Amino acid sequence: MLGIIGGMGPGASALFYDMIRSKTDAGCDQENLDLILLSHASIPDRTEAILSKDESRIRALRDKLLADAIFLQNAGCTAIAVTCNTAHCFVNMIEDEVEIPFIHMIRETAEAMASEFSGKRVAILATDGTIETKLYQDELLKQGVIAIIPSEEIQTLIMSEIYGYIKSGKPADEKTWMKIEEYIKAQGCEAAVLACTELSVVRRELSLGSFYFDPMEIMAERCLDFYEKRGEVKKRG
Repeated sequence: MLGIIGGMGPGASALFYDMIRSKTDAGCDQENLDLILLSHASIPDRTEAILSKDESRIRALRDKLLADAIFLQNAGCTAIAVTCNTAHCFVNMIEDEVEIPFIHMIRETAEAMASEFSGKRVAILATDGTIETKLYQDELLKQGVIAIIPSEEIQTLIMSEIYGYIKSGKPADEKTWMKIEEYIKAQGCEAAVLACTELSVVRRELSLGSFYFDPMEIMAERCLDFYEKRGEVKKRG
């Protein structure tokens, strides 16, 4: 049984569940993957905690995520996925304290991009918190990929798309997105990572093409791979 720590935000968690469902070749209910989705929407904002540099706020958030992971472990889950890129800063702090593995969205994405984009420029579109922690920069560097961080002006537009639109329950703003895309392509980027789960929602709403890599979709595939190897999910493909 897969455990999912979600609610960060709820729309992205619902999309992740749909990804799991749609990628499973199930002919009936019983051939789908058993899972528990823990939608912890009230957990404090990850970016705010990171940017505050307040050790007490950071530790409190870390402890909440650890409690969620242990809850899922005790409920019988055998792996955990976290549907928030920024929260992986805290996953890195707690993964050694949990007996079951995390299917780590950032590492899986970097590995998935390694062969095609080694030595190439790839844009990281993320929250200020994810950029600050260098989660993607460090993992992509290990794979030989050149991570490009947006300018301050473009980063403001990305945060507006995340917080002003998707997290506020509004549809993605296409005009804002076109400005973002024009900028990153002008920087010579050959791909972009949608390194915030709200941007996964943008991808679906605006029907973004193959230029964009969606870490949440990669994590969904790895979750299914994890259980396939153990014979617990019907073989796909």
